[in-house]
Amino acid sequence: YWYGVLICLGAVLGLVLVTKIAKAEGQNPDTYVDFAIWALICGIVGARTYYLVFYEHSLRDFLGIRNGGLAIYGGIIGGTLAAIVYTRIKKLNLFKFTDTLVFGLLCGQIFGRWGNFVNREAFGSFTDSLFALAYKASTVAGLKINGSEGAYNGTLYPITEIGGESYIQVHPTFLYESVCNLCVLIFLLLYRKKKNYNGELTVIYCFAYGLGRFWIESLRTDQLKIGIFPVSMLLSGILVLVAIVVEIIMLVKNKKNREEIKTEESKIGIYRLLALSIMCILRSFHIGNSFFCIKYCQVGNTTKDYYMKL
Repeated sequence: YWYGVLICLGAVLGLVLVTKIAKAEGQNPDTYVDFAIWALICGIVGARTYYLVFYEHSLRDFLGIRNGGLAIYGGIIGGTLAAIVYTRIKKLNLFKFTDTLVFGLLCGQIFGRWGNFVNREAFGSFTDSLFALAYKASTVAGLKINGSEGAYNGTLYPITEIGGESYIQVHPTFLYESVCNLCVLIFLLLYRKKKNYNGELTVIYCFAYGLGRFWIESLRTDQLKIGIFPVSMLLSGILVLVAIVVEIIMLVKNKKNREEIKTEESKIGIYRLLALSIMCILRSFHIGNSFFCIKYCQVGNTTKDYYMKL
């Protein structure tokens, strides 16, 4: 129940932010309103499919999302495919579109992650650090208590007794990711007017989120895996590498374009200076001729006026 509420809340707030940014940048806000429903549907379908393929290895319980079972990378993939199709149909610039859309995506992630807290899932390994989160052992589905330890997804947690209740202490990875996304959102809001090319905000998002998720995923105990490799860590690493390569290529390309423009402007400046010099010489020549004609020749008023205007 709360999972759906939080996802919808994030989607609504994200849409409000996206439409405001679109309007400020001279885009049509209705374009993003029309896309929102498709993004939400494709995102949820992608998130559920991704989770079932890599965790349950079956699509039988596709509609059973009341207790969680959504993977953000699947949602991003589903939303990205929807954006590609939508921009092709509407004949829009895909990368300019995603640069605006990424703000809504981050809002959805910031609020959606708290669904993991409500459902007591997607947390990390044991920790007794300042950020440790204590869960009642009885509220964590799948936790098996054996004496002074509890086992969850193959990971052992020391059991702490407080007031007759058993607790486990975990890394609140949902909180880490929510805060990480909030920081990325703030940075992009501050940087968006300084971007060097369409798609740069999307690239920065991929780099920042991929880097943060790689670290956060290493703390989680419910990783989706291919063999022994955590899928989300692999995707995060790929995202970071691709983002770095794309950013370097685009910055080099933009620098080269700016240098070419400066060279052309320099040439135009030289041509303008040469043309101005020639005009000055011709003007001086005509003025000189006018004095010669006025002083040494008998000319009519019309001819005299012509030379004096020059």
